[in-house]
Amino acid sequence: MKAGEFVTSTIGRMLQWARSQSLWYVSTGPGCCADEILNALGCRYDLERFGCMPQVDPSQADLLIVSGMVSYKAMPQLKALYDAMLEPKYVIAVGACAACGGTFAPEFSYSAVPGVDRFIPVDVYVPGCPPRPEAIMNGLIALQDKIRGHQRADL
Repeated sequence: MKAGEFVTSTIGRMLQWARSQSLWYVSTGPGCCADEILNALGCRYDLERFGCMPQVDPSQADLLIVSGMVSYKAMPQLKALYDAMLEPKYVIAVGACAACGGTFAPEFSYSAVPGVDRFIPVDVYVPGCPPRPEAIMNGLIALQDKIRGHQRADL
C-alpha cells in the first residue's frame, strides 16, 4: 500500500476474520480419531498454519474438537468442558463415533451417546472412521468459512 491509502472495512468483518484465523482449541478423544488429529497437528499437515493452536485450559479456548466415542458417563464432563469455554465457542465433531455413535451406535451398545449434537451444538461434522488428516483440515477450513460468513460451494 502507498502512503495515504487505507483499507475500508466494517469492524464486524475484521473481527470475524480475526476470530477465524486464531482458533484456540481443546481436544477430547479416546480413540482412533484422536490419532488422526495428532497427525493433522504434525509437521506434514500442520494445523497451526491455519491459526489453530492447542490449549490446555478450556477457559482460554474457543474451539472444542470432539473425536471418538463418547459414553453417557463421560457426557457430563464434556458438557462442563463446553460450558467453561469462552464465547463465541465452536465445536467440530470428528469421525462417525462423535457424529452418530459409529460402530458403538445405540443399536449395538447401551453406553454410547448417539452423537454429541444431542447435548452440545455442533458447527462442523468431519465424516470418516477414522477421517484422514486432510478431512480434518477441510473441516477446519469449513469452520473458518462459517465464522467469516462465507458460503461454500457444494461439490
